[in-house]
Amino acid sequence: MECSIEMSSESTQQRFAALLDEHRKIVFKVANTYANGVDDRADLAQEIASQLWRAFPKYDAQRSFSTWMYRIALNVGISFLRSHDRHAEHAVALDEALHDRADDNATDLAAEQQLRMLDGFIAKLAPLDRALLLLYLEDHRQAQIADILGTSESNVATKISRLKQRIRNHIGN
Repeated sequence: MECSIEMSSESTQQRFAALLDEHRKIVFKVANTYANGVDDRADLAQEIASQLWRAFPKYDAQRSFSTWMYRIALNVGISFLRSHDRHAEHAVALDEALHDRADDNATDLAAEQQLRMLDGFIAKLAPLDRALLLLYLEDHRQAQIADILGTSESNVATKISRLKQRIRNHIGN
């Protein structure tokens, strides 16, 4: 009996590790959205992985793993942000490759400026709006976003529309 428990535990660990590896980008996207600085991002990524492991026994395999993972990761990210009181000074790196390309192409100052303005705008958003925008920019369907955030599709649609208008007003386009 004891041997089967160990095997079960080992297979659970292997299954979790495989799923985490397959969806690891989610962890890094959330960490980059809610933490400032390399060390804080690493700490947040580790905390997300830890919370995912703790919650894994309750994961329902009939549901989408990425949806379940986003929900936990975003909750951990929001808690991290609140506990570190970084809302006002937080900077977001949506896609470091975009930043690198903008930095490398000095002739495209307007695009670089717009990207920085967008980063500044996102940094000032409430944590849940940040989560909504992150999921929207990741091309998740409104139904998925609603499921992850625990809200209605109509609420998601309304908030996305309002965020788009705020972005247009902020960037000036």
